[in-house]
Amino acid sequence: MSPIEVQSRILVVGGHSRSVGKTSLVVDLIRAFPQAAWTAIKITQYGHGICAVNAGSCGCAPTEHTVSLDEELDRSDRTDTSRFLVAGASRSFWLRTKQGRLAEGMPLLRDALAGAGNVILESNTVLQFVRPALYLAVLDPSQEDFKPSAQFVLDRADAFVLRSPLVQGVWPRVSMNLLESKARFLQPLGQPLPPPLCDFVRNSFFAGQAVPQS
Repeated sequence: MSPIEVQSRILVVGGHSRSVGKTSLVVDLIRAFPQAAWTAIKITQYGHGICAVNAGSCGCAPTEHTVSLDEELDRSDRTDTSRFLVAGASRSFWLRTKQGRLAEGMPLLRDALAGAGNVILESNTVLQFVRPALYLAVLDPSQEDFKPSAQFVLDRADAFVLRSPLVQGVWPRVSMNLLESKARFLQPLGQPLPPPLCDFVRNSFFAGQAVPQS
C-alpha cells in the first residue's frame, strides 16, 4: 500500500455537547487512515476562573494566561492527546484558551502546523478561523443539550455522525430539515467506524490522494 501524498488539508471534528464522543471519533479516524500521518489537535476553551496554562485555578487575571499550546509526547494513553499518538498520529497538540480568546491562540496553532500534511482538529469554534476540507459533527439525540457554538456552525457540517438514532423534536431550536439534508452515519459509542463513513471520508477528504483501503 502506498503512503498518501502530503497535502495541507484540515478535517474538523465537532459535536453538539460534552461527552458525545468527539475525541473517540478523532481516534477512530486516525486509526482508520494511518498512512495519513496525521497532525492531531485538541482545542479546549475554559470558562471563568480557569487558567489556560495549567488548566486549573491559579488566580490569574482575565487578561493573563489566556492561551497555551503544548505538544504531546507521552504515549501512555492517559490523555486525549496521548490517545491520538497511540492511535497513530505523527504529532499531537493541545491548544488551551480562555473562553472567547481562541483568536489569540491561532498564531501558535499556525506555527505548530507549519509543514503539516493532513491535520485533524477537535473543535467547533475553530471553524471561525479555518476552512476545513471536511467538517464532521458528532450528534447524540439522547442528549438534549445543544451548545450555541455548535448550533452556529451546524449548517457547515458535511456529515453528521450519530451516536443514537435521530429523533423528531429532540432539539426544538435545530432544524430537522437541516439534519436530514446532510449525510448521516450511525456509530454508537464504542462501535467501529461504519464502512460507509470510511468511504465518505476517503472520497471527500482524501480525493486525489493515494490512500490505502481501510
